[in-house]
Amino acid sequence: GCVCVRMRMEGGEEMQGAAGLRCAWDMAPPAGTPAKWVRLNVGGTVFLTTRQTLCREQKSFLCRLCQGEELQSDRDETGAYLIDRDPTYFGPILNFLRHGKLVLDKDMAEEGVLEEAEFYNIGPLIRIIKDRLEEKDYTITQVPPKHVYRVLQCQEEELTQMVSTMSDGWRFEQV
Repeated sequence: GCVCVRMRMEGGEEMQGAAGLRCAWDMAPPAGTPAKWVRLNVGGTVFLTTRQTLCREQKSFLCRLCQGEELQSDRDETGAYLIDRDPTYFGPILNFLRHGKLVLDKDMAEEGVLEEAEFYNIGPLIRIIKDRLEEKDYTITQVPPKHVYRVLQCQEEELTQMVSTMSDGWRFEQV
């Protein structure tokens, strides 16, 4: 059921009519108390999240934005903060703040997410992506192992002796 309350005006007079009654969860929070839910309009796509999620990274642009610190951002007609960035890469950013893991669709470029992580100033995520990219580079630039061949000619009876004196890592191939 709906818990309803009667609101009083500052002068102590009781407000008359239906306007004075509101459901508890529709009430505006007291002045100075930030709302729990935050709407973000990123490049035309609206994301809904909590202030707690956005503030997982205290130094991030998103945390400073929803705390109202020195960042005066425009809002759209629904009251969502307007952010002129690519919404495609914002999903992984928001999910990282929610659960601390980087999850990407197979077609999504890590470089794109890195760009956004740097814009929003999310340090731990920047480090994770840079490590991943370095690993990729390392795997790509790794030189395939070199093969060194020694051609040996010997009689059949000498073969056993030769095999026993070979050091590890050598393999026989008959030519």
